[in-house]
Amino acid sequence: MTTTIAPTAVRTASPRLLLSSQLIFNIGFYSVIPFLAVSLREDFAMGATAVGIVLGARTFAQQGMFLAGGAIADLWGPRYAMITGCLVRVTGYLLLAAAADFPLFLLAAIVTGIGGALFSPALESLMGSAEGRRKPAAANRPTLFALLVIFGEIGAVVGPLVGVLLLGIGLDAALYLGAGIFTVMALVFWRQVPATRPVTARPGAAGQESRPSPATAGRPQLWDCLKDKRFIGFAAFYSVNLLAHNQLYFGLPVELERSGLGSAPLGLLFAYASVLTVCLQWPVAKLTRRLSPRTALTTGFAVQSAGFAAVAALAMYPQAGELKVLPAVVLVTALCVGNMFVAPIAMGLVLEFAGGRRTGAFYGLLASGGGVMVLIGNIALGPLYEGAVQPSTAAAAPWLLTALLAAASAAGIRRFLPARPTADAAARA
Repeated sequence: MTTTIAPTAVRTASPRLLLSSQLIFNIGFYSVIPFLAVSLREDFAMGATAVGIVLGARTFAQQGMFLAGGAIADLWGPRYAMITGCLVRVTGYLLLAAAADFPLFLLAAIVTGIGGALFSPALESLMGSAEGRRKPAAANRPTLFALLVIFGEIGAVVGPLVGVLLLGIGLDAALYLGAGIFTVMALVFWRQVPATRPVTARPGAAGQESRPSPATAGRPQLWDCLKDKRFIGFAAFYSVNLLAHNQLYFGLPVELERSGLGSAPLGLLFAYASVLTVCLQWPVAKLTRRLSPRTALTTGFAVQSAGFAAVAALAMYPQAGELKVLPAVVLVTALCVGNMFVAPIAMGLVLEFAGGRRTGAFYGLLASGGGVMVLIGNIALGPLYEGAVQPSTAAAAPWLLTALLAAASAAGIRRFLPARPTADAAARA
């Protein structure tokens, strides 16, 4: 008996719903997480090491679990992965609200991270499916991946503003609000997201969906990404982007201390980073459509490398007056602009690597590689930052290391692009 694929098998969620979900998810996240460290120090008298372990565990649990989260999205379907991710994050927030000691805070942080690991690859998989179906006529509009970044950054701006308002009441208020947001999202996904596994169209197929071949249609294909050596190399070099961007949270406070500014400008610099991304991501996306993916990726990593190198040069000497903030502004600008070139391009190229197969595990591996790189990179950078709090030759060391890593990615990632990229690969990124 011959089995045919029903039309509903390729039905996917509305791009508007997906973009709105990214916005709301980030509001719920950024209304809590940026202020967790402050609460742990001030309300629970935890030392810097304990706070670092809690925050690091949350990041690693989320990024490190993305591969598993993507595989689960492929196995269960994005709908159930997203719903489960929301409910797991609700559990994590309620545990944070109930926590009073280090072990429970650590557990709650890990659970919170796992919730994100279940949600994000599923959302990106649905977005990849929607982007793969766009008609060539849509090429003049901003790509869905570029819009995903913009909506995420709007949430990253609004979330802390909500958190600041709620901190006057207490961290628990922000946690309960976040738990409520994710509960509502789970209900919306139950009603609005189709209970199917999306089939991704091959880019360049002019609207034709790519079906699994008879030889592979019956197997899950969960770990195909691990068999693709070219994609593994691509993910390894791309992981430096997350390490670089993570220095906004790890290295930027060190630079502000070295400049004698303290932590006061940190909130303004984070707001500047988000506003910069919201304003420039669209124009940068239009620019990348005129470039090949190879050129766009190289440009993005080169900008990040140049930014780190500039901070390394400035860190050796004290700045006077208003120039004290210059290294921090240079760092934030270079990391954000570089990420605008690199991240949407990489997410678009995943469609090329997947070649019509389910994309959840591919997106998951891309993020998990970043999580591993952040963990290893921050461990290596930690001792170097210890000597970077005063203007000196030693203060340049961590910035030079990150500049070299970004430069290596600019040169190396070019060799690991999809074997047969299509004509509109850049446009889809």
